[in-house]
Amino acid sequence: MRAAVLHEIGQDKLEVLDDVEAVGFGPGRVRIRVRATGLCHSDLSAMGGVLPQPAPFVPGHEGAGEVLEVGEGVTRVRPGDRVVVCWLPACGTCPACRRGQTELCLAGFMNAGTPNFRRCDGGSDVFGFAGTGTFAEEVVVDAGCAVPIPDDVPFDIAALIGCGVTTGLGAALNTADVEAGSSVAVIGCGGVGVSVIQGARLKGAAEIVAVDPVASRREAALRFGATRAVPPEELPGAKQEVTGGEGFDHVFEVVGRSATARTAYENTRRGGTLVVVGAGAMDDFLQLNMFELFFDEKRILPSMYGGGDVLRSYERTIALWRAGRIDLAGLITHRVPLAEINEALDQMRTGTALRTCIEI
Repeated sequence: MRAAVLHEIGQDKLEVLDDVEAVGFGPGRVRIRVRATGLCHSDLSAMGGVLPQPAPFVPGHEGAGEVLEVGEGVTRVRPGDRVVVCWLPACGTCPACRRGQTELCLAGFMNAGTPNFRRCDGGSDVFGFAGTGTFAEEVVVDAGCAVPIPDDVPFDIAALIGCGVTTGLGAALNTADVEAGSSVAVIGCGGVGVSVIQGARLKGAAEIVAVDPVASRREAALRFGATRAVPPEELPGAKQEVTGGEGFDHVFEVVGRSATARTAYENTRRGGTLVVVGAGAMDDFLQLNMFELFFDEKRILPSMYGGGDVLRSYERTIALWRAGRIDLAGLITHRVPLAEINEALDQMRTGTALRTCIEI
């Protein structure tokens, strides 16, 4: 089958190969024919070494498709079912799951060090990003990673629900629990940031300021519910106009860098909430002094995969989409076949795409 492979960490191009096979099928496993996958910035971060990932590997973790085959003991799905790929499945039995914090379950990471694919020319191993690897025609995953979706949900929409939309909406709805009438700033307005904006709008935020250096992303943020959109250098002025200089009730950092997290902290009001949504590097440290932590009483809330039960979040997102309360189709600004994956990567790097759908 075909798959897009990164041979070494640090390379900026993928090679689309046709001699790759998905491996690992057996009891408790599911083979999926991938139909659509989103290109998420986390894929770029893994390619560049910001996020830990062994190579060679097939990027992609935001996918949807059809079940081809199920292993012994799999009962939740059967061949022909439409599914979304969940890269962080909950085991249901670990301490985090028993506490109701299924987004913190580490079971899904247990397979991240096991190859998901193999080259047919000599049998060299190839890993899948986050234990999945959806930039491929087929993928084999644990049964918990194959989440059934209703027939009326298109594959491209389902793929977005698999990561970016769930992460962004959940940050506003679950982690921050934005109050009606509150002021919000969102730093970083790609696909996840725009989903944060939609979540804040759903919760009734009075002011939503989108902050991004790319003009097209600022324009998109306004379409999705931001009340104003500014480049980073104009954030101080927006803070003054919207909050009288006090700072925003909620600031979302959706970039994954200490510099923007520090900016987010400084633009959060005393007693307000900074929500860290972006996935950053392990050697990038956010500096805060002990006095400001004590004196300002600002809450710093990381948001992992939307900070809530993943399966419930999927269901909620589908319900909101069906009711017309959120726009998911509008997030997909580019559609390309797998053969054009490198052009899509360039669009993501330049910020010209909110979400690119790779049609497989």
